[in-house]
Amino acid sequence: MFWTSVAHAMGGAPQGAEGGAQGGLISFLPLILMFVIFYFLLIRPQQKKQKDLRNMINNLKRGDRVVTGGGILGRIEALRDDKVDVEVAQGVVLTVLRSYIAGPADASPAVKKVDKKASAKEEKSEDKKDDSPDKKK
Repeated sequence: MFWTSVAHAMGGAPQGAEGGAQGGLISFLPLILMFVIFYFLLIRPQQKKQKDLRNMINNLKRGDRVVTGGGILGRIEALRDDKVDVEVAQGVVLTVLRSYIAGPADASPAVKKVDKKASAKEEKSEDKKDDSPDKKK
């Protein structure tokens, strides 16, 4: 007796020919809406970012400062078909695959942080030079 009442409760009301087709489309509407939102918030920006990176890698030239996927900063010394020679220190050259170039080093936060520290040290050294006894009257 219990099972028959559950079966009747789950069966629902019979639908007409028009209600069934329209009900099916409306049930897929949230899925379609979610896909559209994912496309504009996730997929499209990622594709644009990949396209920009691909263009940057194709337009690399000798002397550009780059950061690798491993976080190594350096300057391009030589370019080959699929490899790049990156000078990381004076006389130290690493060969890196083009696909492991993450982007220009000028745009990385680490370089900006190092540049700020270097400029602060230069300002301090200039201030010390200004306070020298030769400048005082």
